[in-house]
Amino acid sequence: MTKKLKDVSKITRAVFHTLLLIFVFISCNSKTDKGYSEQTSAINQISQNVAFNNTKPLTYKNTTLASWNIRDLGRTKNPEELKEIANILRNFDIVAIQEVVAKDPAGAQAVAKIADELNRMGSKWDYRISDPTRSPSVYISERYAFLWKTSKVSLIHRAYLDKELEDICNREPYIAAFKIEGQSEPFYVINFHSRKYNDRPEEEIIDFLDYPTRLKSSRIIIAGDFNLDENHKVWKPFYNKGFKSALQNTPTTLKMKCKNGEYLNHAIDNIYFTSSIKLLQSGSVDIVDSCHELEWARALSDHLPVFMEFKFEEYDNN
Repeated sequence: MTKKLKDVSKITRAVFHTLLLIFVFISCNSKTDKGYSEQTSAINQISQNVAFNNTKPLTYKNTTLASWNIRDLGRTKNPEELKEIANILRNFDIVAIQEVVAKDPAGAQAVAKIADELNRMGSKWDYRISDPTRSPSVYISERYAFLWKTSKVSLIHRAYLDKELEDICNREPYIAAFKIEGQSEPFYVINFHSRKYNDRPEEEIIDFLDYPTRLKSSRIIIAGDFNLDENHKVWKPFYNKGFKSALQNTPTTLKMKCKNGEYLNHAIDNIYFTSSIKLLQSGSVDIVDSCHELEWARALSDHLPVFMEFKFEEYDNN
C-alpha cells in the first residue's frame, strides 16, 4: 500500500512539474507577444503620424493629391529613405513628383522602389515616369513621376511631356488625365518644375493659361515647384480666369540650418486649380516638425510635400 502511495506521489509531482513548466512557458510567450505587439503598434503609430501644417486631418472621403519636389531622387536615396518617402505619401490618392534624376536609370528605379513600398502598405498603386525633359543641358534635364491608388483613380491615356512647351520651358510639363472611380469625366494633372527664380520662371508659367483651351477641359490641376509664390503678378490672369491656389503664404522649402527655431523658407510649391474644382482642405506636410529633425528631413528633400483634398462641383451633394 505504501509503495503504491509513493508511486502515486511521484506521478503527481511529475504531472505538477510538467504543468508548471507549461504555465511558465505560456506566460513567458504571452509577455513576449504582448511586448512585441505593443512595440509594433507604437512603431505603426509613429510611422503613420504625419503632421499636416495648418490643416485638419484628412477625411479620406474625397480625392487627395500631393505634390513633392524630392530633391535629386535617384542614387542619393537609400532603401530606408525610400521607405520613409513612401510612408509619407501613403495616405494620398495621387502623387506628382518632381526632380527625378534623368541622367541615369537610378531616378526611374527609385520611383519604382517607392511604388513597391507603397504596394506593401495596404493599397494597390500604379505609376508612370516621364522621359527626360528636353532641357538646354543634361544637368537641367529631369524626369517627372505620377503615382496613384488604382482603387481611387485610373489613368485614362498615356501621360506625356508637353512638346508644345519644350522650347519655352527648361523642363516641359508632364500631363496626365485621370478619372475618379464612379465618375465619367476626366480631369488633368499637370506636373511641373520651373526654372530657377532668378531665371524668370514667369515666362514659362504664363503659357499655362492656355491649358483649358488646349485640353478642352475645365477640370485642370497644375502642381509642382514654381520657384515663385502665389502672389506673383504672373498669376493674376489665372485668377481672373477662375484659377485658385491651394496654399496661401505657406513656406515649403527647408533652410540649411535652423535660425531662431525656424527651418522653413520660401513659399514656392503649390497646386493651382480651375473653378469647377472645389477645394476642401490643403496644406504642407511638415516632415521636419522640429529643428532636431532638420538634417534627417533634408536627406529626403529640401522641400515639403504639399497637398489638397478636392471634389468636383457637379458631384457636390452637400
